[in-house]
Amino acid sequence: MKIKDYEINYTEEELKRKIERETLDIELISKDFAGYKNLSDGNKKAIDHLVRAGKIINDVALEQDHPLNRDMKSKLEEAAVENHYASLALSLFNSLNGVAGYNGIDKDPIEIFKGIHLLAGHNFYPSDMSMEEFHQILINMLQSNEIEEVRRILSARTMVRREKNKLKAIDYTQYFAAEFSKIANELEAAAFYTDDEMFKDYLGWQAQALLQNNPEMDMLADKHWAIMQNTPIEFTLSRENYDDAVTSSVFENEELKNMLVQHGIEVVSKDTLGVRVGIVNPQGTELILQFRKHMSYLASKMPYADRYHQNILNGEELKQTMVDVDLIDLQGDYAQCRGGITTAQNLPNNDKLSIKMGGGRRNVYHRQVRMSKDAQKEKEMLEKLVDPSLHQYYDSEVDHLFVIGHENGHSLGPDSSYQNALGAYKHIIEEHKADTISLAFMPEYVKSGVIDEETLKKVYVSYICGRMLLNARPHMMLPHRMGELIQFNYLCQNGIIKETENGKITIDLENINRVLNQLLKETIEIQLSRSVKTAADFVEKYANWSALSAKIAAIKQEIGVKPYKRIIRRF
Repeated sequence: MKIKDYEINYTEEELKRKIERETLDIELISKDFAGYKNLSDGNKKAIDHLVRAGKIINDVALEQDHPLNRDMKSKLEEAAVENHYASLALSLFNSLNGVAGYNGIDKDPIEIFKGIHLLAGHNFYPSDMSMEEFHQILINMLQSNEIEEVRRILSARTMVRREKNKLKAIDYTQYFAAEFSKIANELEAAAFYTDDEMFKDYLGWQAQALLQNNPEMDMLADKHWAIMQNTPIEFTLSRENYDDAVTSSVFENEELKNMLVQHGIEVVSKDTLGVRVGIVNPQGTELILQFRKHMSYLASKMPYADRYHQNILNGEELKQTMVDVDLIDLQGDYAQCRGGITTAQNLPNNDKLSIKMGGGRRNVYHRQVRMSKDAQKEKEMLEKLVDPSLHQYYDSEVDHLFVIGHENGHSLGPDSSYQNALGAYKHIIEEHKADTISLAFMPEYVKSGVIDEETLKKVYVSYICGRMLLNARPHMMLPHRMGELIQFNYLCQNGIIKETENGKITIDLENINRVLNQLLKETIEIQLSRSVKTAADFVEKYANWSALSAKIAAIKQEIGVKPYKRIIRRF
């Protein structure tokens, strides 16, 4: 079947298998949800406008991701009305939130249409531009003293287009001026209706940030967003840069890298936009805040803590808010379910101006995502892969405790100048660092009485068995999975994870924390090195795909994994 001259890449039967047998549903809340019913009428009206804003942001994210996304989605929607084959292709499109993307299992990206490929630079850069040409154009522009234009090209918030034999950066507020104006209108309407003054204030700043080509407006909006601890509604306009594989490639060209350093040009990958709308859950938030109390102490316990500034601290004040949220909507970057879906988030990232200017951070946890489990598959996994003595410690619910530690871990350690210097490896090392901080510092929560010894064992076993036993060999564009592979191999090489005579995984729970602290120290050393080579050597050493990992993946795929996610919206 063809859609706008492009043939669908999969048979109807293949699409049916992906959608019906390999997709996990993520059901978001409806207007029947108790938390929604308890909101004031004004806040309910505000949510309607925030949901509309999210749908427009999704159009922006589609445009950022691929030049054909919006057109192909429109054509699929038209065809799906009367054609089941097209409706299946549309379901896959909506899972990926685009024409192509990785699913976390297959080595190659899932590409819905023949001839439409996943792009390394997505739509941030010209699709016909090679890395070599990109580097040479920047070198030529720097030699021509076009320093400020190169600075804009390598910033987080520009779309880059050809201009004769050069490149030109277009700020998001200009490129998406029509969409941003509509979004700002929705945010201003939401601000009018909400009766929470702090939330109203934030929405006003965020609306203005969309209308002005001024990074300082983003900074002010971020600062107002990050201090909201007690607002009833959660609205996030996220900006993260995992997708762009082109910008960071400049570190691989030694001549260009040296020129950028000489001119003081910071290299930051492009931000993909996303929107989260939800209702803050007071009970879930209370648990998370128990972990928050210990962050200042944990900052002092970080390896080499005297060699970098912990930007979450201002003297004794901790600049970090945290909320647990029942989800109404996920759009844009959040809806790109490519190998997974976000369970929690710590923003703004270190590269953002608000962090550099002393602003705080905000952690938001996604209740509906973490509650979407396949209990039967988990049981089969334990029976086939894990030593029976450890089954008592596997509890998927405690994975939430690990995630809390992970998100807090992003707030600890060296800042973005160290992270960005690692080039294509920065996300792998940063996600791995956050994982390792969570695991290495978990005993501190036992000492403080937040969790007990039994729960500590459950965190270790559930993380290793639920995350480190990978479904497939990961690649560079899956930084979370790469980090988990690194940790698995490190623990294997240090005798913590072993295979029994019966071929089952066992864990040395007595010595695991010592090895995790050793790993954390080595990880911080990598960030402090600012060396792409040091990071590459570490990843190459510990991200190897062993016979044991291959065996585990084969068994898990035989059990049946669900690499695709379907967000079911009720608003």
